[in-house]
Amino acid sequence: MKRGVCAFLIAVLFAPLAWAEVKIGVGPDGRKVIYNESLGQRARRLSNKLAVVPDTDLEPLIEQHSQAQSLDPKLVRAVIQAESGYNRRALSNKGAMGLMQLMPATASFLRVRDPWDASENLRGGTAYLRGLIDRFSGRLEWAVAAYNAGPGAVERYGGIPPYRETREYVRRVLALYKGEDVQLPTAGRRPTPEAPKNFRKPRIIRNSDNQIVITTAIR
Repeated sequence: MKRGVCAFLIAVLFAPLAWAEVKIGVGPDGRKVIYNESLGQRARRLSNKLAVVPDTDLEPLIEQHSQAQSLDPKLVRAVIQAESGYNRRALSNKGAMGLMQLMPATASFLRVRDPWDASENLRGGTAYLRGLIDRFSGRLEWAVAAYNAGPGAVERYGGIPPYRETREYVRRVLALYKGEDVQLPTAGRRPTPEAPKNFRKPRIIRNSDNQIVITTAIR
């Protein structure tokens, strides 16, 4: 193949990625994965101020799924901004996908068939966040920490784990949500229990495989 033709094909194939910061990582299955983030998406993700929802079709979806799970849409927006910067095609090097960065196992449990679909991703992400808030009796900072580090880590440490990434994530999400800087409790100490907020009692249901499941989420 002539050099000029080869250069033309490369330009055509990769033209859609030219505007973004392209990265190459390794997915959970060991294969190379190309995942990108535009400069605007990165700026939103790292911003300390809650951004305006960039796509007009996303705002009603956020409202819809937040209301379905009795969540403040502003909290959901804060999580989305910190997780993906509103990048619908966001893919982390650990395999987390879409707006609310759902891990494959979480997406499967919540029956999210297409994590790249904004509505499906928001349905799954809000249901997961709702479940974490209920699991930790309304302690929002614990639920946000669990969204980042996993509920097991929060339970092991009796609060926000002493991971630098997780503590910074919790601080940023709560600051975006509350509009002010947030002081976190000392890592590893159990804070004085607060009265439960936004708490729903667990209920027993049968899932699509006819298995008994304890849940607090609305699906």
